[in-house]
Amino acid sequence: MKFQFIIYKFVKLQDVISAIFKFVWSKKAIDREKIEDREASKGEERAGTSKKYWPTSANPNVVRLSCELLRLFVIVQRAATIAEAEGGTNIEATHLERILPQLLLDF
Repeated sequence: MKFQFIIYKFVKLQDVISAIFKFVWSKKAIDREKIEDREASKGEERAGTSKKYWPTSANPNVVRLSCELLRLFVIVQRAATIAEAEGGTNIEATHLERILPQLLLDF
């Protein structure tokens, strides 16, 4: 919980989401490069492949939308946790009302 506080207080959530996207993209590029190197070492040279990778960036609107979806996921997850604790299977308005103080502190 303390880590969450630091993220929301000192860093924009959009910057965090953008950094996560960049990390995943670079990891996938490295994995793709390893696979291509393995295939090339087996003698299977594919036509039209290029070792040049263009830097990947996300549209700011996409990052904002991803942030909003993450916030909604957090809200639903917290409400679901309360519903499960009460033995229910559906999220009701009362469950959302109980997490409102947490949401005000988080966002």
